[in-house]
Amino acid sequence: METQVRTEQQAPTEDPIFGPVISMYTRAQAIEDGVLVDVTDTAKEAGIRGSMVLTRAAWNEWVEVPPNKGAEGQSIRGRLWDVVYMAKMFAVPFLIRRASMSGDPETTYYKFNYISRKGRRTATAKCHLGYGDNGEGVWTVMMPEED
Repeated sequence: METQVRTEQQAPTEDPIFGPVISMYTRAQAIEDGVLVDVTDTAKEAGIRGSMVLTRAAWNEWVEVPPNKGAEGQSIRGRLWDVVYMAKMFAVPFLIRRASMSGDPETTYYKFNYISRKGRRTATAKCHLGYGDNGEGVWTVMMPEED
């Protein structure tokens, strides 16, 4: 079976099982549209290799500073660091081990504390190790109910 490498310039036009591609929405387009938020620079500072994004819902809930009492002294940079660092400590090592054993992308969950609009909360984040637009390994952190 012939392997086809996809690039942004050369999108597949026909899938051998499902037929012609009708529409394709790339990770790069999702970042450009704001559906995903690129946090790769912070992930690299934390020691994570590869690119990392948060879904817009995860960013809005866990990174944006809520306007309520109790959030004084909070910053976007600090809140983002908490989300990324906890992924590095708990989700990333687990997913790397699993991927090296099975070769398949995996998903896991991790918890961290944060201040929400309703006060102090414990969040459950979903972290997925998958493939980017060009087949590279990429990290996606999202709300537990998101895909």
